[in-house]
Amino acid sequence: MMTIVAQAQGEAFSAVRSAIRSGSSRAVAQYFAGTVELEFDGDRQSFSATQAEFVLKDFFAKNGPASFELVHQGSSTSGGVQYAVGKFGAKSGTYRVFIKMKPAEGGAMQIDQMHFTHE
Repeated sequence: MMTIVAQAQGEAFSAVRSAIRSGSSRAVAQYFAGTVELEFDGDRQSFSATQAEFVLKDFFAKNGPASFELVHQGSSTSGGVQYAVGKFGAKSGTYRVFIKMKPAEGGAMQIDQMHFTHE
């Protein structure tokens, strides 16, 4: 049972991990929910998916990606919420990244929150 859950979590975050690693805001935005909460070093705001894509594009332009690895993944016991914590290596330093995904009506996982905290 645990293997199936871990495999499903891995699939949900695989494409997002690759998109962040390459610094592609467009690829990340494909997984955004209609409204997305973005936080950069404590500055937290909610954006439409389109606005969030532009905000993330600006972040990647200022913090060129060098690497991104997930260090922890998990899920809630109810509601199907999945989360991951990763390390984003940028030319400007290292960021701790928190990503929360929720299931959409069709069952696909969508990014609800992304938080970047400079370490």
